[in-house]
Amino acid sequence: MPFVTQRKVRFQHCDPAGIVFYPRYYEMLNSVVEDYFAESVGHDFNRLHVESRTGVPTAHIETDFHAPSRLGDTLTFELTLRDVGRTSLTLRTVAHCNGEPRLTCHSTLVFVDLASGRPLPWPDDMRRHFAKDCQQGSQDE
Repeated sequence: MPFVTQRKVRFQHCDPAGIVFYPRYYEMLNSVVEDYFAESVGHDFNRLHVESRTGVPTAHIETDFHAPSRLGDTLTFELTLRDVGRTSLTLRTVAHCNGEPRLTCHSTLVFVDLASGRPLPWPDDMRRHFAKDCQQGSQDE
């Protein structure tokens, strides 16, 4: 089952033509990932970054933009886990507005030690959660 959340397109997201300037989508996508970790996994970014001194930087991202989004649109983001590796997580995130696809993003996050920048194995509690979400995601498709 995907993690679902919404974002309203604000003035700050738009270029002079009144449509979302594509780098702003990446800010929205990152905020969706942050919400997923906080609300679904139970590890908010403060806990990861400040308390544990770990992080989940994006190692790969590939995005298809299907249609423009405009100021005032409400975008629904659906994040689905595609694969769980020893140190990585592969995600598929789709954004749509009123059923119309706006973007599809495939990304890979890596769990790292912030001091060294080196990959770390996922903690057992997070791995169990990801495995459950990944199985549910594959059943939904």
